[in-house]
Amino acid sequence: MRLRQTTLNAVWNRKPYEVPNKNMPRAMVLYRGIFRIGIVFTVFIITLRWFILYKAPSESRPWEQNSIDPNYVEIVQKFVSKVLQQECIPSSVRKNMSVLFSGKYKPYILPFLTKDTILNDTIFQYFPPFGFNNLQHKLEEILSLFPDLPKNKVTVEPCKRCVVVGSGGILRGLELGHLLDQFDVIIRLNNAPVKDFSKDVGTRTTIRMSYPEGSPKIWDDFDPDVLFVAVIYKRVDFNWLKAMVTKEQLSLFDWIFFWQEVAGSIPIKPSQFRILNPEIVIQTAMDLLQLPPPRWKLWGQDQNVPTVGVIASIMATYLCDEVSLAGFGYDLSQPEAPLHYYESTRMDAMKSQTMHNVDTERQFLASLVKAGVIKDLTGGIHCTFCKMKTL
Repeated sequence: MRLRQTTLNAVWNRKPYEVPNKNMPRAMVLYRGIFRIGIVFTVFIITLRWFILYKAPSESRPWEQNSIDPNYVEIVQKFVSKVLQQECIPSSVRKNMSVLFSGKYKPYILPFLTKDTILNDTIFQYFPPFGFNNLQHKLEEILSLFPDLPKNKVTVEPCKRCVVVGSGGILRGLELGHLLDQFDVIIRLNNAPVKDFSKDVGTRTTIRMSYPEGSPKIWDDFDPDVLFVAVIYKRVDFNWLKAMVTKEQLSLFDWIFFWQEVAGSIPIKPSQFRILNPEIVIQTAMDLLQLPPPRWKLWGQDQNVPTVGVIASIMATYLCDEVSLAGFGYDLSQPEAPLHYYESTRMDAMKSQTMHNVDTERQFLASLVKAGVIKDLTGGIHCTFCKMKTL
């Protein structure tokens, strides 16, 4: 008994770097080493993420410090009112897109994926966000959680106007909220808030379109029928979306793969979730923006991933008869201007991003405005009402 106790003590009290006795399997030593390295790496990642995600909030409220010429506010409001008062022309945006981008714009893409969607090979050709290569089982699993949608009745739908409300600081002080709320379909992006900013951006939300890292941490869309449209950028996004639909907690392992904090819950019913059809992303990037096809890279990104804003703008052409934009436009010539209407981030922050080709997107959207395909309500892309300043 004494001999056995002495042997056990020798094993437990062995110094960390002492050569193990010959009776200990080498595989066990290797596994212990890997396990220790794994623990150290996990602790490092969690600590690093804590410093990145939980910075002290800023005390400043820059949106309250904004001042704008009242005459200019009146001009913008009159322009938006005029857009709303004009007769809505059925299917006009799709017809105009088909003419302007003949052979490139496909007028009959379904914007969302459902259980009944016939999935073609194009969807599985590329990796997210351009497709679901090697992710068919993940897609089918999520779609199986969505309840069946009611069958469409054979009725004549009224002409619908969409407005895609961007997050641009250009919205500050324009007091367009009451006018934006008059559009039939109101599409908001990522975590752009409504509460505290309704005077400028309105209160209604028909669609909230985002991805895990961009989704609101505090949900303030109170429309009972609001839809959440998920844009899938990577494999783990499916796991997050499943957790949101089933009201389950995201695993710690999945949490590590997000580049910033993600929403822990989205307080809507499973029937209110949608998955964006990646054909919309392909249409936007390769067919319309003429960006190069996606390719795998070990590190970083090609500038061929469209922003959520321009993707939403193209999605809107499949949902509505007329499309308008508000709060769009990055004016890099004014580096100190507010990037977003709800925070103090400066415009020059866009220079550091490497995923999106914002210059190409701006030129593309400007071409749509100039051709009369869509309308820019706030003039950040192409100002059709600025000449009214001199009137």
